[in-house]
Amino acid sequence: MIRFEPVDPDFATRIRDSFARQGAMGHLGARMTRVEPGEVELELAYRPELTQQHGFFHGGVTGAIADTAGGYAAFTLIPADATMLTVEYKINLIAPADGEKLIATGRVLKPGRTLTICEMEVAAVKGGASTVCARGMQTLIRLEGRPDRPAG
Repeated sequence: MIRFEPVDPDFATRIRDSFARQGAMGHLGARMTRVEPGEVELELAYRPELTQQHGFFHGGVTGAIADTAGGYAAFTLIPADATMLTVEYKINLIAPADGEKLIATGRVLKPGRTLTICEMEVAAVKGGASTVCARGMQTLIRLEGRPDRPAG
């Protein structure tokens, strides 16, 4: 695992505060469970409203938490006066997202001055066993001089 040094000593608080303002993640019920330099983990508990017709977590929900985990992983490594936006991501749904919860992990592969590349993994946890159900790659762009703050 690559070790990164954050440029903002207060990065974890900034990340958690930003995540708390995410309406989409709040609506889904996602929780941020781990924040480290270059790596973030989210959990999402099963609810019928998050499923497709077979009762598995919907692929769009799986993609949403993967994208968010990767985005915040990249966000851990930038200055407090900048923000990150996803430019693109690709996700492979490699097994049914069948479980009591999903765990999405975003990891920075290559930080950059402008573009950062992350990998994402989503695992479904059922009966204590974890099965990787999705893997993806993501490119994010850093926007200088645009701190991530509440609107207003």
